[in-house]
Amino acid sequence: MQNDPVLERRAADSSEARLEQSLRPQNLDEFVGQGPLVANLRVYVQAAKGRGEPLDHVLLSGLPGLGKTTLAHILARELGVACRVTSGPALTRPGDLAGILTDIAAGDVLFVDEIHRLPAPVEEYLYSAMEDFAIDITIDQGQSARSVRVPLQRFTLVGATTREGLLSAPFRSRFGLLEKLELYPASELERIVRRTAAHLGTQIDDEAARRVSRCSRGTPRIANRIMKRLRDFAEVEGSRGITTDVAERSLARLGIDAHGLGTTDRKILVSLERAGGGPVGLKTIAVAVGEDEETVEDVYEPFLVTEGWILRTPRGRKLTDRAAAWLESERGGAQ
Repeated sequence: MQNDPVLERRAADSSEARLEQSLRPQNLDEFVGQGPLVANLRVYVQAAKGRGEPLDHVLLSGLPGLGKTTLAHILARELGVACRVTSGPALTRPGDLAGILTDIAAGDVLFVDEIHRLPAPVEEYLYSAMEDFAIDITIDQGQSARSVRVPLQRFTLVGATTREGLLSAPFRSRFGLLEKLELYPASELERIVRRTAAHLGTQIDDEAARRVSRCSRGTPRIANRIMKRLRDFAEVEGSRGITTDVAERSLARLGIDAHGLGTTDRKILVSLERAGGGPVGLKTIAVAVGEDEETVEDVYEPFLVTEGWILRTPRGRKLTDRAAAWLESERGGAQ
């Protein structure tokens, strides 16, 4: 009997989903990094549970891959409630939200990812739900149309955003808890790398772990992605685990150099060099490297600015002296 390729693909997808879930911390004690934020959340959860009330609405902001989604699920677990998940782009009209809100049980968490992408009518529809725990539903159309106020169970809205500045002031002010996630230092990423290696069932040398943590751009999601690829290389090469040599060769094949710079990072630096070091506008850089402006600004620039490769100025982006010297040495080494 031949294997069913559809069933095999579904099994593979399910296995990958279980692996991804296993890499995520399951509670606040397991969550590595973001110390002050986690300490605050621990207090807020304990206080809410002590009063027997839902947690105040929470807004988590920060760059992609820092753990906003993970924290939303952890909050639900710590509170002992269910977590309903949706996203800003999925809620195109108020009716999409009404069905979710009326189905929420008391104390539940409603997690809205990319909450800055909510259409204005949907955002405004949330105002009464967040403050009064009630919504107005329109019945019928035309002259016979009437509005019915529907009470809701008290719930906690957890919003995640990479662009807090795009939220309107009235919407932002309705969140009782506002917490921002920062990029991770290499020491904390190294702990995450070792935890990931254990979940992947592979060993990793101390120097290899440090190497991966340094080139993960301060982001756990990137560290986990790199670790899965390094495991692939190690298994195919028949290595006992992720040794320093395996890590060095694998990272080179992934286009990541000793400074943690990837292919697109280097293209950004070269584009600035060709423009005399800058300043250069974001749109010009995005065209030069073949990425959209939001990706350049949210994915690549934070690392380049934090590590001292480029500067953001009112007139545009500029190369730092460090970047200029490195590019010069790279040209010299290539000759």
